[in-house]
Amino acid sequence: MNFSRLRQRIKPLVLPLAIIGGILFHDFICSIAFLAPYLLFLMLLITYCKVSLKEFRINSFTWALLAVQIVGSIALYFALLPFNPTVAQATFMCVFCPTATAAPVITSMLGGSIARVATFSILSNMSVAVLAPLLFSMMGDNCQLDFIGQFATIGSRIFPLLVMPLLIALLLRRFLPKVSTAISSRQSVSFYLWAVGLFIVVGRAVTFVMKEPIEQLPIIIVIALLSCAVCCLQFYFGRKIGAKHGDTIAGGQGLGQKNTILAVWMALTYLHPLASIGPAAYVFWQNTINSWQLYRKTRQECK
Repeated sequence: MNFSRLRQRIKPLVLPLAIIGGILFHDFICSIAFLAPYLLFLMLLITYCKVSLKEFRINSFTWALLAVQIVGSIALYFALLPFNPTVAQATFMCVFCPTATAAPVITSMLGGSIARVATFSILSNMSVAVLAPLLFSMMGDNCQLDFIGQFATIGSRIFPLLVMPLLIALLLRRFLPKVSTAISSRQSVSFYLWAVGLFIVVGRAVTFVMKEPIEQLPIIIVIALLSCAVCCLQFYFGRKIGAKHGDTIAGGQGLGQKNTILAVWMALTYLHPLASIGPAAYVFWQNTINSWQLYRKTRQECK
């Protein structure tokens, strides 16, 4: 059996093994966690080399997804607030959390529109950077948030990873087209970079949850279950919105795939610490869905 054939047979198993490995070897993750942003940067660069600037357009598809993210998160918070403020904050974060910077990568692997998801990802992250200080000041314990300072802090964690690969890809397309073409033809590399990133993210999430005291277990279970429900619903409604615009994949990934690392940091910084369990659990749910989608996709390609 040649190498190409062997790789095709192994490929459907890579992501499930990455998830299992992250769970089993979570104690080891801290030693390689620093690689995550570099992997993400490379994945985005490879993906963006396939896209031209004129493909980025804000339209009704973008506004519909943004409305679900902003309005839906606030509505869900007030609906759950009478039940438990911490549960309300945790579930709010699972919807309010911006689109993952890796969403265009997975969208590309699944055959959706990179430009649509990348456009929404930029708008989604910018909206969170603007609204987060205001909303957190109303629901968190810290009511002394400096808007400009927090905008700069949140933005500094989002924009370098989000914008720099795009700028480099556009510059390569303009001034070094042969390099751009060579990079864009290596899209399969993103799949394996994503597998390593998935191993790291799942491991960090498991470590984070296991550090919580045992007496908090009932509320952790409630938050994790609500996180699962919200994750499934966002992929579902995202695909419904996408279907109306001819791209179910872009809709599902744009709304369902979240920047959970940023969400965990924001929850720990401005809300009740247990609220961070919501996005931490969301890591597992969204990557289970992504892995299943990619597993089905690779199985179809191998047939």
